[in-house]
Amino acid sequence: MSDENGLRISVIGAGSWGTTIAKHLAEKGFDVIIWVKEEDVRESILKNRENHLYLPKIKLPENIYPTGFLQEALADRDLIIFSVPSQYVREVLKEGRGFIGDGSIIINTAKGIELSTLKLMNQVFEDMLSENIRERYASLSGPSFALEVSRRKPTAVSIASRNLAAARAGQKAFSNEYFRAYVTEDVVGVEIGGSLKNVIAIAAGIADGLGLGHNSKSALITRGLAEITRLGVKMGASPMTFLGLSGVGDLVLTCTGELSRNREVGLRIGKGEKLEDILSNMRMVAEGVKTSLAARELAQRFGVDVPIAEQVCLMLYSGKAPEDAIFELMTRQLKHEMG
Repeated sequence: MSDENGLRISVIGAGSWGTTIAKHLAEKGFDVIIWVKEEDVRESILKNRENHLYLPKIKLPENIYPTGFLQEALADRDLIIFSVPSQYVREVLKEGRGFIGDGSIIINTAKGIELSTLKLMNQVFEDMLSENIRERYASLSGPSFALEVSRRKPTAVSIASRNLAAARAGQKAFSNEYFRAYVTEDVVGVEIGGSLKNVIAIAAGIADGLGLGHNSKSALITRGLAEITRLGVKMGASPMTFLGLSGVGDLVLTCTGELSRNREVGLRIGKGEKLEDILSNMRMVAEGVKTSLAARELAQRFGVDVPIAEQVCLMLYSGKAPEDAIFELMTRQLKHEMG
């Protein structure tokens, strides 16, 4: 790997988060290649130093080079950050895996579960790049709205890898006076927390759309965290991870922040809109919509109770009325809080 100042960095994906990451790393002095699927976005970055579709009115540094060719973005890179929606990660890897060198550290930022296989992102990367990738793979997650990071608002995240040396390489590359990264070995916990918080955020948005108030949202977030923790621990995660940035930190942000796409979906469902109408005019992906289905199936596989995720699925895909879902959640069998 090159010395720190000479790191060869690529970002795969030019949505709001991928573009923000490229901007952040370029402002630290790295030369960054960003792979851009849409030609008009590539031209916008190249000519106007702006991603007019996904991060408008944010000026991008000159040391970001946009390319439409995966080979150019993946070959001979020290650090490759994947920032494509979770349901498309396998497709991009299939096209580009032959260009990824054995020395490249890979950091994934997608927060989702592959619906067709119920696999976490680290498992998808292992499928496509072999098990040896574990030593060079990390996941970045935590409370981090792209727009706020692009405006240099103080932000803290987790970077998880089974190999702490890989996590620390990412930590060093990302961290500065307004962006702080913490390392952990709990890849499963970080990826489960980052994925399922989007499902709970849809539920929180629905509660807001119904005008249920702060008591309801607080209860929903807390019980949502219990669901996430139950499933995560059953899958091998540490329960402490869910009390950290990629757990409760990201959950609170996504359930309460006005920039949350998943909360927006729920808000509009709560106000009576249909899912297909909401998704048809959303430019960016709300990961929780498909993750809700994956979460329900994973919970069934592991024998874990996830009543909020279950009701979100029924509201999104079976037309269940939000009022009926709330009633059902509130009248379930009474239980011990820690049960």
